[in-house]
Amino acid sequence: MDDFIDNLPPMDLLRSEKMTFVQLIIPVESAHRAISYLGELGLFQFRDLNADKSPFQRTFVNQVKRCAEMSRKLRFFKDQIRRTSLISSMHPVLQPDIELEELEIQLAEHEHELIEMNSNSEKLRQSYNELLEFKMVLQKAGGFLVSSNNHAVSEDRELDENVYSNDGYVETASLLEQEMRPGRPDQSGLRFISGIICNSKVLRFERMLFRATRGNMLFNQAPADEQIMDPLSTEMVEKTVFVVFFSGEQAKTKILKICEAFGANCYPVPEDITKQRQLTREVSSRLAELEATLDAGMRHRNKALSSVGFHLAKWMSMVRREKAVYDTLNMLNFDVTKKCLVGEGWCPIFAKTQIQEALQRATFDSNSQVGIIFHLMDAVESPPTYFRTNRFTSAYQEIVDAYGVARYQEANPAVYTVITFPFLFAVMFGDWGHGICLLLGALVLIARESKLSGQKLGSFMEMLFGGRYVLLLMSLFSIYCGLIYNEFFSVPYHIFGESAYKCRDSTCHDAHTTGLVKYQDTYPFGVDPSWRGSRSELPFLNSLKMKMSILLGVVQMNLGIILSYFNSHFFGSSIDIRYQFVPQMIFLNSLFGYLALLIVIKWCTGSQADLYHVMIYMFLSPTEDLGENQLFWGQRPLQILLLLLALVAVPWMLFPKPFILKKLHLERFQGRTYGMLGTSEMDLEVEPDSARQHHEEFNFSEVFVHQMIHSIEFVLGAVSNTASYLRLWALSLAHSELSTVFYEKVLLLAWGYDNLVIRLVGLAVFSFATAFILLMMETLSAFLHALRLHWVEFQNKFYHGDGYKFRPFSFASLNEDED
Repeated sequence: MDDFIDNLPPMDLLRSEKMTFVQLIIPVESAHRAISYLGELGLFQFRDLNADKSPFQRTFVNQVKRCAEMSRKLRFFKDQIRRTSLISSMHPVLQPDIELEELEIQLAEHEHELIEMNSNSEKLRQSYNELLEFKMVLQKAGGFLVSSNNHAVSEDRELDENVYSNDGYVETASLLEQEMRPGRPDQSGLRFISGIICNSKVLRFERMLFRATRGNMLFNQAPADEQIMDPLSTEMVEKTVFVVFFSGEQAKTKILKICEAFGANCYPVPEDITKQRQLTREVSSRLAELEATLDAGMRHRNKALSSVGFHLAKWMSMVRREKAVYDTLNMLNFDVTKKCLVGEGWCPIFAKTQIQEALQRATFDSNSQVGIIFHLMDAVESPPTYFRTNRFTSAYQEIVDAYGVARYQEANPAVYTVITFPFLFAVMFGDWGHGICLLLGALVLIARESKLSGQKLGSFMEMLFGGRYVLLLMSLFSIYCGLIYNEFFSVPYHIFGESAYKCRDSTCHDAHTTGLVKYQDTYPFGVDPSWRGSRSELPFLNSLKMKMSILLGVVQMNLGIILSYFNSHFFGSSIDIRYQFVPQMIFLNSLFGYLALLIVIKWCTGSQADLYHVMIYMFLSPTEDLGENQLFWGQRPLQILLLLLALVAVPWMLFPKPFILKKLHLERFQGRTYGMLGTSEMDLEVEPDSARQHHEEFNFSEVFVHQMIHSIEFVLGAVSNTASYLRLWALSLAHSELSTVFYEKVLLLAWGYDNLVIRLVGLAVFSFATAFILLMMETLSAFLHALRLHWVEFQNKFYHGDGYKFRPFSFASLNEDED
């Protein structure tokens, strides 16, 4: 048996790639190039030899800082390009290679130029906004002042405050001075303050003015004709022009303080209409000049950003790679002579030649006199796990890795998950109409694969796109199971010929009440369509699906136990084979394997035996006569034998292994020689990197308790796991019944009315329920239950999942988040 297994051809993905631990001794002059070439190859995982040092104590910390600073500048450029809507021009162009130092100088110049342009633009925009606000205040406030000409208003009242001596309005000072009269006006005269404020603050502003002046003011407002751009957020803001009439110096002080607190800008408005018009003309001419200057500045800034945008993608990639190289160099050690860097790490055995060729090329390209030493070493810790996957198998490997990464070279469940996962999903989902809908969705994702793979998608779409091939197989198996169940949106079809049943007599028209009789051979494929709608539909389908669920569960659990044998054989652990695999197979198949056998025999013979009664009384009264529940000759002695085997299997699992391990440990302690033990349950609680050191410390009670827990878990799990597979029946039934409810109680009910509106509403509700409840929620539900069956019921029989992934240094795995 062992020779036969050893001679079997190796199966891809069943075992992780063989790894080797390597030491690299790299001369300083070729170190950067060597790491770059290894990054392009992406098949070497470096160990951090400076784990005890902080990032600031490492050798190449200054280079990392420089790269981080360049990344910051590039992100600044990218943000500026995005804000000015020039993102469409951001595509890489061919250009000669540029050195990092030269790029650093260029980026500093571009950043300085851009910051200066932004600063000038903000100042100009601020001046433009102030003039625009002044123009709108002149236009709107003038209307309020015309109606108040009958009041004795002093024209020089607004000039007493510093708020009016704005640098932007030096040109208007002469006009305002002409309004001033000699002497001071009466302090009790009516005064006003005009200005502009954001729309969102007007109500609170008016309320605060009313409270501060105790109602002794008149507040007039009018919406501004134009929106004003905020220079910082570049958003358009709606504003309102206001004029506040008041009396008294104290009220004036309060109002000005409130204006300042609410961010309202106050502007002086002369009462004379002629002066208002003259001032408006002056402001308009200055606005036109500023607008031309702003447009010219914006064109110059956009031109500078466009020139940067053409090279931005390449520069970002270059800086990202350089930073990754220096981060990796910081994981290496300087030797005592300070002339060589020493690195350690893991690589797959198949990649040794490629890595050595890359290192030789680095030596040649850097004109180094000394070659790079590639030295194989022994390692204490367990190697990382690496599976070579493609776009089809990667999704299934991710499903397994979500539970736990495989221990180095243990059997990989992903090989079997490729088929069993979509199949168990389809057993629960089975409807070939819904399966066709899923198939169309999967084909759309696969057809647009080249377009979607390079784009940023939402989290849900990214998950859907990543599992496109899982979805494809799920839909194909759903169509297959739907044909077996004979369900198309819950409706049966006569696809494979006529039904084997017909009405009992010629007057029979209703199969629900009269019943059916068989008149020809059994329906060739799947469930006979006449079962749908008959009185026996649910009892028949429930019995069929429940028994089928148990058969599938027993087969998959047996596969898990068989894989534990292959693991034990691969690691050379004969103890695990004799005292774990054998009793587990005996226990599971003595009880639930026997139940599966009874199900098959009952189907083949058409017996009316009650399998519940057979299994219960197999334990309660094994020697009692079976009577009508006997399915085959010799059933009672076979049941007694199987029961005894199951009882023997429990102590067989529990006791021998701890005592044998103790005996072997004592022999080793006394210096006797024996074969090296492979991986066994004794090592489960031991860290991989300290496994060899702990072999001397043998704690019998700990090993015994662990074995006892493992045995009890298996015995109880054999019952609970088999029962857990009944979810295949339950979810299949739920899906079928939901489909029937939506079809009969929504679509057919609406179609029964001779009204187009009701029919359209019924069709819309049916379509919505099918799409969102049956295709989305039921798909997710069946997916999660299939996931649980694989993680808990299947993988716990053989899969430890306590390894760690092979994460090589690779430029391909870098993303923009690592800038």
